[in-house]
Formats: sequence, structure tokens, C-alpha cells
Amino acid sequence: MRRTALAVRWGMPVALFLGAAPLARAAAVPVAVAANSGNTAWLLTATALVLSMTLPGLVAFYSGLVRNKNVLSVAMQCFAITCVVSVLWFAGGYGLVFGNGGALQPLIGSVHGGWFADISRTALRGDIPQAAFVMFQLTFAIITPALVVGGFAERMKFGAVLLFSALWLIVVYVPVAHWVWGGGWLERYGVLDFAGGIVVHVTAGVGALVSALVLKERKGFPHTAMPPHNMSLTILGAGMLWVGWFGFNGGSALAANGSAAMAILVTQLGAATGALTWMGLEWIKFGKPSVLGIVTGMVAGLGTITPASGFVGPLGALIIGFAAGVVCFFATQLIKRRLHIDDALDVSPVHGAGGALGTVLTGVFVAARFGGVGYAPGMDLLRQVGVQILGVVAAGLWCAVGTYLILKLVQATVGLRVSEDQEREGLDLSQHGERAYND
Repeated sequence: MRRTALAVRWGMPVALFLGAAPLARAAAVPVAVAANSGNTAWLLTATALVLSMTLPGLVAFYSGLVRNKNVLSVAMQCFAITCVVSVLWFAGGYGLVFGNGGALQPLIGSVHGGWFADISRTALRGDIPQAAFVMFQLTFAIITPALVVGGFAERMKFGAVLLFSALWLIVVYVPVAHWVWGGGWLERYGVLDFAGGIVVHVTAGVGALVSALVLKERKGFPHTAMPPHNMSLTILGAGMLWVGWFGFNGGSALAANGSAAMAILVTQLGAATGALTWMGLEWIKFGKPSVLGIVTGMVAGLGTITPASGFVGPLGALIIGFAAGVVCFFATQLIKRRLHIDDALDVSPVHGAGGALGTVLTGVFVAARFGGVGYAPGMDLLRQVGVQILGVVAAGLWCAVGTYLILKLVQATVGLRVSEDQEREGLDLSQHGERAYND
């Protein structure tokens, strides 16, 4: 009986131990972590959507807005910028944004891993393939300098566009993206920018404004009417931008989850409210609502909701969209009609003002009482709004100085502006030897 009792007393622990030993040995063997197929599929889809915003969305939108003698020039610029930025992202741009800069990490990343040396089929970033993350972020790096094109459309040499865009990506976009998304000083301060209010829209808006000031106005502006040559093309491009923006904002969740779904929902509400607000203001002020007005209001709503999209709820989106329609409408009137600054395609009053406004309002409507996700520990409304303003001011100043210096460097080397005869003839023929319309 005693041996039976001992067997009962010690047999079970010994058996458990002996049974657990293989498990312990198995646990010591590294287990391969697989990518989450749902999240990966969504990010790949979002990547295609964001790239479609530039090609063909922005191409169609901008091509319709310029005069018919400059249609191919803006299309060519968007295509060429896509290619240049892709190669620069490969050469080290990605590492400078998302790499570990060591002691310089608050300011810039590292070129270590440039040429995608660390990117393989099995490398993961969280539960998604690192290659998918690299490509998704590349689409943001592409569209930002492509947006700047609208500030100097119809008057910059093609070679100058290429050199300017390459330098602008490295000097302006890369540092700001690192500050906000790559572990830089603004991210450490707690700035909220879900999908690019600061990184994309503030930088593009300021870059376009400085470019317009340095290159000066097109011949005949503002006394000669320069209406869009093809509003049907612009509407088509605007529709592509609207759809693509679901990938822009929803994809920034980096997962197929509730955050992505809410980002898409508030994106829709912000765009719709911005469009209706702009249309209403134009109707009141000029007596008729225009198609150009409603699509511009839509873009203003999209740009303004972008930084807030992953943090706010539907109520916040409606208010932000309404504010976008009002502020961007009057900013456009101020810049073009009062100050006579020839930001040809309204990049600064729409993207710049909208991005800044949305970034600041994110600090308000992130509050749980407005349906947002709530403030981070140690944050409240005043602190968060203060950080948001700091982010806008810091990025805006860096972009303004950087853009100005780059333009002066380009001017001193290859020259900035086409001649008067070339501008009169149109950039399609003078820069590319082609016509969009041969009838």
C-alpha cells in the first residue's frame, strides 16, 4: 500500500515531467512566424489603390485642369516622378525614413539596408511582409512630389522638374516622414498623423506655394482667363482619387480591422461634406454651383480628413469635412484672387491649408466624447493640439526653406523656367515634341 501510495504521489509528477520534456525541447526550436494573409491581402490592395491615385488619378485630374497645350507635360511629369522616386526609395530613401539612425534617430534614419539589402520574401514587419510595407510607403513618397507639380504647372522645364523632385524627396519628404512615422522627434512628442496630413499634404502645399512664388506667375495671369480645358477628364481623375483614398487612409491601419473600416467610413464622410460645403459656398457667392467647385471641395475634404482618419469617429469627420470646405474655399479666394499667387492647380490652398487644418482638428476630435479613440496617457486636448500645431509649423518651415534652396540650386544649374516663346507654344510641343490632340 505504501509503494502504491508513493507511486500515486510521485508517479504523476514524474510522468508529467517526462511528458513535458519533449515539449520543452520543441519550444526551444524557433517557430517560423507566418504573415497574416488577411492583413497582407488588404495592404497589397491598398498599395494598388494609392498608386492608382497618381497613375492614372492625378494624371487625369491635373491634365484636365491645365490648358490643352500643356496636357501631356503634367502627365509626363507625374509618370517620370513615379519612376525617379521608385529608384530613390530603393537606393536609400526607405532606410532614411524607417531605418534606425542611432544617435541621429530623432532627426533621420539610416541608409543601412539601402538597395533593399534586408528585404526578402520571408522578412516581416509585424505580421505583414516587409516588402508589402516598403511598397505601400513608396506610393506615398510618389504622390507627394507629384502633387507639388500643380504649383508650377505650365511653366517649368522638364529637366528642372526631374532634378527638383529628386532633391525635394530627399531633402524635404524623407526627413519629415521620419520625424512623424519613422520614430523621429515629432512621433516621440506624440503627434498624430494617421495617413499624411503633415507628411503629404502640408509638405506638398508648402512646396507648391514656394514654387509658385519663386517661378512667378504664368504669362497673362491673373488678367487672362485660364480655365480647365477638359472638365470631363478632371471629373474622371477626381473619381479615381476618391476611390484610391480609401487605400490611402484605410491602408494606413496596416491591418484588415475595425480601424481600417472606420478610416474608410470617415474618409467618405469627410469628402462628401467637404464637397457639399464648397458647392454651397460657391452657389451663394457666384450664383451657380460648378463641377470644378464640387470636385475641389471633395479633394479638400479628403486631404483634411487624412491625418484624422484613424483617430476620429463619424461626428468628427462631418465637422472636419465642413471646416475643410469653408477654410479651403476662402484660402483659394485669398491666394489666387487677392494675393494673385499663381499656384496653378490650387495645391497650397487645398492640400496645404486642408492638411494643416485637419492635423490641428485631429487633436480635438480624437477625444472619446466626440467618438474618437481617446487621448494617449499624459495627453489632453490642450497638449495634443499644441503638439499638432508644432508638427505643422516644424514641417512647414522645413519644407519652405528646403524648397526655396532646392529651387535656387536648380535655377543656378539647369534653369527653372521655359522661355516666353516655349510657354506660349505650350510645354507639350516645346518640351516633348508631341500634342495631346492632333485634330
